Amino acid sequence: MIFSRLRLLYIPMPWRVRVIKSFEAAHFLTRYKGKPEPVHGHSWKVELFVECKELKDDLCVDFLELDRLLGELLPNYCLLNERFNFSPSAENLARWLYHEVKKRYPGLVKVVVWETERFGAEYYE
Repeated sequence: MIFSRLRLLYIPMPWRVRVIKSFEAAHFLTRYKGKPEPVHGHSWKVELFVECKELKDDLCVDFLELDRLLGELLPNYCLLNERFNFSPSAENLARWLYHEVKKRYPGLVKVVVWETERFGAEYYE
């Protein structure tokens, strides 16, 4: 809330919710330092951040629906290079997921893809 000398001014602030989903997959970068790197696997983690200015039925978004969507989009126990027509770096996966999720959830503000607990990439527009 912002206080004014004349009156109390209420400005609604948005909610930001976050959903985290993990998946297991292997990949290799096709142009790592000029050549393909060896195939290796990760326990990936994806975070979605969705904002809304008003609640509908006391929710910004349904966590379970977002979780289900991520389950549909994220291939589990596979070689990502065989599933995508781009080099599946964390950066490229974050951008792809952002655009796929944004189609259903226009309030999406950011996607973070973690390869490990120390290395990740986020994408937003």
